[in-house]
Amino acid sequence: MHKVTVNGKTAYAADGTLLSDVLMKSGDSVSHPCGGKGICKKCLVTVNGKEELSCRYIIKDDINVTVFKEEDGITDEKVVLKDVTCLALDIGTTTLALAAVSLDDGRIIKAVTRDNPQRSFGADVISRIEYCRQNGITQLHKALICEINSMISEFALAKRAKLYASGNVTMLHTLFGIDCSSLGESPYTPAFLESKTVMAEEIGIKGVEVVCSLPSISAFVGADIVSGMGFIGRPKRGRHSLLLDLGTNAEIVLTGEESSLCTAAAAGPCFEGANISCGMSATSGAIYSYSKKEIGTINNAPAKGICGTGLIDVVAYLISENYVDKTGFMEEGSVEIADGVRIDQKDIRQYQLAKSAVCSAILTLMQLKNVSFDDIDKVYVSGGFSVKINIDNAVSTGLIPKELASKCVSLNNSSLLGTAKYAAEQTDLSYITDKAKYIDLSDNETFADLFIKNMAL
Repeated sequence: MHKVTVNGKTAYAADGTLLSDVLMKSGDSVSHPCGGKGICKKCLVTVNGKEELSCRYIIKDDINVTVFKEEDGITDEKVVLKDVTCLALDIGTTTLALAAVSLDDGRIIKAVTRDNPQRSFGADVISRIEYCRQNGITQLHKALICEINSMISEFALAKRAKLYASGNVTMLHTLFGIDCSSLGESPYTPAFLESKTVMAEEIGIKGVEVVCSLPSISAFVGADIVSGMGFIGRPKRGRHSLLLDLGTNAEIVLTGEESSLCTAAAAGPCFEGANISCGMSATSGAIYSYSKKEIGTINNAPAKGICGTGLIDVVAYLISENYVDKTGFMEEGSVEIADGVRIDQKDIRQYQLAKSAVCSAILTLMQLKNVSFDDIDKVYVSGGFSVKINIDNAVSTGLIPKELASKCVSLNNSSLLGTAKYAAEQTDLSYITDKAKYIDLSDNETFADLFIKNMAL
């Protein structure tokens, strides 16, 4: 056995053990957006003073490891909560958000956020489904539950409350400890889509009595979207609304008074900083806004990388300054946008793929429902970075059709807001789930044609 000292804590590992496995078990895990393939370079740690990829480093001797933690969104003060309170949880693929909700009016009293610890198993749901297929659900479930329990401990609950949870279908499977491997291959059959209620202790959650998940629509459109639709409500008679949830996955819903079309665009995780050379989640030091005159970083910290909104702004800037042409070609190959932070040709291609998928999905749903731009009242842009998104730059780079620019409204986590609303009002959400039709874009000719067309910047 070898002694592994991680940020001052001691663990032990057998000869030949991957360092990343030790870090997961010690609670000091780092993000592995590529699923441990050693290609994203996001799991760098120092081993005996030298930088190493934790997912590729094989332990052969006693080692001293330093893991650099990203700051989370936890508030310092504990708030004593009244009896008429419950908890609402949004399980994002990248970020977890937990809120105390007043049952009197659905108001969020306090909220905390953390990185989803499952990022250690891969940046996207496909990576985690593959991990589940090879290793089972246990580690995915344990990592998530441990973090949720830590978040609950930040709340001084007056009594054992009820926890309402939303998230995509894969995340809800991992919450309940249910094998999600069937979601990774055709016909992509989930173990459940309906609302699920269990005693908290059955799944290892402490500090609350009961856990209740909201219902989902399909394998690719989960409770996070249903809760968001519930928060937004129905449009006026004869009118339509769009919900764009831009996170690790991009889900789009076109809603009329009586029915909805929804889909999931294969945008990849670039909006969360994964697959981008200097990409990172929206934590301290991340560039979230960018222009010729000013760079905005979270917490005004020195720039360490680029998060989703920053990427949109940077691409818009590079186009305006002719570093990148309309085809996405970058003649210089790489441009430094801040000290030690660069964007390269591969990053531009990743953005083109993501933005074309989203824009083309919007237009495909509109054509299928025979809806014009004039028929749409509002475009609700949600996701982890929605509040800081520059709509003008999103439009200029082709992420959102220009005809919808004036109709965009940013929502800070519509999933959490909708879950809080559901907790207080207990509205039957079947009016959403029963009247929503999922559109598979993988074999849709309209989408395929639009995707090629919309690759241009």
